[in-house]
Amino acid sequence: MGAWTVGAVESGYPGCHHAADVAARPLCIAGSPGGGGDDTGGFPALPSVPSMLTLRRRPRRAVAALAALATTAGLFAAVQTPTPAAAGPGDVVVAEDFSAGTLPAGWRAVDGDWTVRDGRLRGTATSGTRKITFGRHLTHFRFEATVRFESVAEPTRWAALGLDVPADGRTPWWIATMRSGTTAANGLEFAQLTTANAWNVTDTAAAPYAAGTGRDVKVAVEVHGNQARWFLDGRQLLRTSSLTRSTDGGQALVVNGGSVSFDDVRVTELPPNGYLRPAGAPLSVIAHRGASAAAPENTLVAQEVARRAGADFVENDVQPSRDGVPFVLHDTTVDRTTDGTGAIRALTAAQLKALDAGSWFAPQYAGARLPTLAEQLADLRTRGGNLLLEIKGAHTRAEVARIVEVIRAERMTARVFVQSFEVDALRHTRELAPELPTGLLRSSLDADPVAVARELGVTAYNPTGAALLARPAVVADLHRAGVAVMAWTVDSPAQWQQLERIGTDAIITNRPAELAGWNAAGQLAAAGPAVSIAAPLDGAELDRAQRPVLTVPVTDADSVTVTLDGQPVSAGRPLDLTGLAAGEHRLRAVATGPKGTASAEATFTVVVTAAGLGHLLLTSGAKTPALTVATNLLVLRRYAELARYAEQQAGKRLPAAAARTIAADARILAGR
Repeated sequence: MGAWTVGAVESGYPGCHHAADVAARPLCIAGSPGGGGDDTGGFPALPSVPSMLTLRRRPRRAVAALAALATTAGLFAAVQTPTPAAAGPGDVVVAEDFSAGTLPAGWRAVDGDWTVRDGRLRGTATSGTRKITFGRHLTHFRFEATVRFESVAEPTRWAALGLDVPADGRTPWWIATMRSGTTAANGLEFAQLTTANAWNVTDTAAAPYAAGTGRDVKVAVEVHGNQARWFLDGRQLLRTSSLTRSTDGGQALVVNGGSVSFDDVRVTELPPNGYLRPAGAPLSVIAHRGASAAAPENTLVAQEVARRAGADFVENDVQPSRDGVPFVLHDTTVDRTTDGTGAIRALTAAQLKALDAGSWFAPQYAGARLPTLAEQLADLRTRGGNLLLEIKGAHTRAEVARIVEVIRAERMTARVFVQSFEVDALRHTRELAPELPTGLLRSSLDADPVAVARELGVTAYNPTGAALLARPAVVADLHRAGVAVMAWTVDSPAQWQQLERIGTDAIITNRPAELAGWNAAGQLAAAGPAVSIAAPLDGAELDRAQRPVLTVPVTDADSVTVTLDGQPVSAGRPLDLTGLAAGEHRLRAVATGPKGTASAEATFTVVVTAAGLGHLLLTSGAKTPALTVATNLLVLRRYAELARYAEQQAGKRLPAAAARTIAADARILAGR
């Protein structure tokens, strides 16, 4: 097997610093990029790609590779190679199936040597983190690969797709990672290695089955600026909005604590609208006025409940106080949701901050205050989350400018999406802050939603759920124009299902926790059967005295078959290791259900120890005189004599099969 020859040793995940936007909630997990189980670090993956690439891709790949190689070698000016044209949506920037048998031109092995064997790129990282860089800097792209763990030191070890990695591997860089033990709570992660050589782990998730070893897994990540979606075998399992992007970082493949092979690596430029729901992704969850069914609307406590519920965005409303401070409030007056009275535009910021905005909802929320937009954004920045901000009512250009000023001052332009019913407010926003995506709110559909969306240059068209369901074909029309669709305000699972089926990208709801749970249930059901091998652990080393119970969790399956080295075994029963040869053994489980078939593999190694040999003797069925002699030789560590004695007594005082195993183990111990 090809290996990366390790040069300078780089530690895996030496430390853990929580990311800036989740500073109050570090996600440092033992044995992951956030915290390793040893000094090699932990961890950190994920839809399908074609199994073969056509020859028609070769010219484009060759040109891109040649340009990348020239750039890396510093020969661009010398050979007068023209700068490659920028990629456009749909362009394949990288397409490698490694059929040439050598490393592709322009691929740079930053840590050790990378080799190609049997049509796959292979590498081994016995310690630390090893990576190879390639590609070019892209803002919007899809990165796909087929990944196989050939062997791992332990199930916490990982492989990763590098999302923003400088060609020379210098920090900081971002990766999407996958453990071989993918079913762990942190089996999948987004993580950053900082300039301080510490890990920021921003998002984690568990897969429904383990990647294991010896199994091809289709992985993909879709990146749009600071946002990314993580797919495993065609299903989105994780999402982040915490990426911080460089100006020159490209792509990479990374391995920690194992031997991994890669195939069918593909990077494709995507259109810039990252709010369109890709295949295999659930509906985006937008919490209406925060989690307004569970907490007082438009307050920081409602925002916190929405965040904990798993909302992708919090939706809130902004209006100015009398002295021009943008406040978060839906109504034009404070009468309904506070203990005060009067129009928000007639009250000063000091008067608004003195109001109780929680008691009206429930006694335990007494004392909750109306947040300013700056306070809301600061909370999202430090504790995590994105904002769908509705500019409520007519606003002058100056008032919109003040909102933009606050967003920029809080460094949140990459995590705020502005929507409004007011066309002028959207036009002011686009003029003042073209970097902010915008959405047009509608109570009913326009005669031609696509034309209106194009005229305003909006990223999303956001009608009521009822209006959308009355003309469902509008969704596809808008998608063809590159416009996302967000439906409001929908709290019914029946309508969630209808909107999901017609392709809606996001739902604004008062019940974000319920919608997030509904999404998760749908993802699980759509995934079909799942199976994993929980025990013995993949990569475990066991001596003959151990009797691990074969544990095979399975869901949505009618039947499951398990084999050990190709021979049937029964799940739920102890494995008898006394009859197995020393060395590696392979378990394979196959689950079959109405929605398809799933499989999982794990390997374990039978290691020879004196204690294990003693157990083998005691359970061998040897006659008492032979057992006495053999035990004495074992205690005296006269292993070579024990081997000869076992061979002499085979079929006599020792059962033949047991005698052969005893002799083989004794010779291994004698040779140490």
